[in-house]
Amino acid sequence: MKEILLILFIITLFSMAVANRMRNYVKILLIQGLLLFAISLVQLSDITVANLVWIAVETLLFKSVAVPMLLFHLINKNRITREAEPYLPHFASLVITVGIVAGTFLLSGVVGDELIGRVFFAAALSAIFFGLYFICSRRKLLSHLMGYIVIENGVFILTLAVGNNMPFLVNLGVLLDIFASVLLLGFLAGKIGDVFKDTDIEKLTSLKD
Repeated sequence: MKEILLILFIITLFSMAVANRMRNYVKILLIQGLLLFAISLVQLSDITVANLVWIAVETLLFKSVAVPMLLFHLINKNRITREAEPYLPHFASLVITVGIVAGTFLLSGVVGDELIGRVFFAAALSAIFFGLYFICSRRKLLSHLMGYIVIENGVFILTLAVGNNMPFLVNLGVLLDIFASVLLLGFLAGKIGDVFKDTDIEKLTSLKD
């Protein structure tokens, strides 16, 4: 069951690579949050009540509710209906994403570990590398913020891979870091939209002392 959920998570990366509307990006992130919660329940067989509450807060409350609401608010505030044209066409983006996923599966076969399943390892690295590519290939500041969230999702999958010994403090530190990034970049995107009426990162080149 968990392998199916992980494959569905990887499919969301392909969907994100070819989507051209900001709202679709947010919806995909919401789906990823729900999938992460389901993967957590399946993977952690002897989960404690404390860990269950924490996972629910991180995946359902934060990733599936709080962050999408903030992103939808920023999209509406800045009147963003479509994403600015990416640096690469959607077909090229899809091909690169396929290469990332295929490469991580090959890497997982070489680096295999008893504690980390191959699909877990591949899904986690795919999310991390795809997030980095997504940030580099998009112009909108909000798109960069979404790329950071995808990277954090990949880190979360890696923490789940160690099973019931999930490093709570490491996961907490990563969540706090991404939470701060969401707030700061969201605030910055809102201010840039107020000043330039657009959230394209190329607008930052016109800033002066």
